[in-house]
Amino acid sequence: MSVTVDERVVPPGDDEYLEDAWALKEGIREREGLLKQRRGFFANAYRRATVHCFLDGDDLVGFAAARSDGYILFLAVAPEYRGENYGERLVASVASEAGKASCHARTTNENAIGFYRNLGFTIEREIEDYYEDGTGAYYLRLGDHDRIRDRISELLRGH
Repeated sequence: MSVTVDERVVPPGDDEYLEDAWALKEGIREREGLLKQRRGFFANAYRRATVHCFLDGDDLVGFAAARSDGYILFLAVAPEYRGENYGERLVASVASEAGKASCHARTTNENAIGFYRNLGFTIEREIEDYYEDGTGAYYLRLGDHDRIRDRISELLRGH
């Protein structure tokens, strides 16, 4: 792992890093059984999103693809880069740009739910049979609107 990981934002309509993001997502799917989206769905959503990326040299090591309203479509960090606050910083980047953040997480994905709750997200509702495989999802939103700027600032500072 390099000590120089760079941040980049890819605007909607640009498919730069699409193949790298797909490969990272698929690696996580194979190892962890998560991020099960089909290729066509993933590519279409990626192209419509703003994609916040971390690159170690030419290697994509993390990304968050989000809509303009702060809804996070995909969030992935390479396993060997986890625990270094890249996921937190990706969420903060999305929230800073949109002024808010939200997402869905599988009800069975305790790591994701814990990650988001640790950042200040709250579970707004549960949706049964949300995913194609019949798994339910939680809809999560980044906390109290009055405190969101403070929380984004904390996340960007790495706290």
